[in-house]
Amino acid sequence: MAKKATSKSGSRSKARAKRGSKSKAVVERRSGSRGRRTSDNAGEAFIKLLQSPLVADLVAVAATAALAALAEQGFNRTGGTTGKRAGKAVKAAGKAAAAAVGRRLSTEIDEIKKASKAKKT
Repeated sequence: MAKKATSKSGSRSKARAKRGSKSKAVVERRSGSRGRRTSDNAGEAFIKLLQSPLVADLVAVAATAALAALAEQGFNRTGGTTGKRAGKAVKAAGKAAAAAVGRRLSTEIDEIKKASKAKKT
């Protein structure tokens, strides 16, 4: 025999059961596979973006910068302020990673601009 589902806040679920549900869900159906095709194209484009060499390079740059920032902070497990120190180290690692990705993207954009100017002339 199946058990009845219970929730942690029993009083709220009892109140909902007493008053009932007044809202009705409205579902819009689209004819054909038109909406599905668009989402498939978006999904495929996103996968191609993730597989691009630029994204792989950005991830590598961010990971290297974050690791360098963590190593610079130096984790020492002795002392009572280990949690605060680790939090500061992680925050510094995130900032370093973001800055490194920003610099790399800026470099890539500058190279693209230079290449497009060279093509025009």
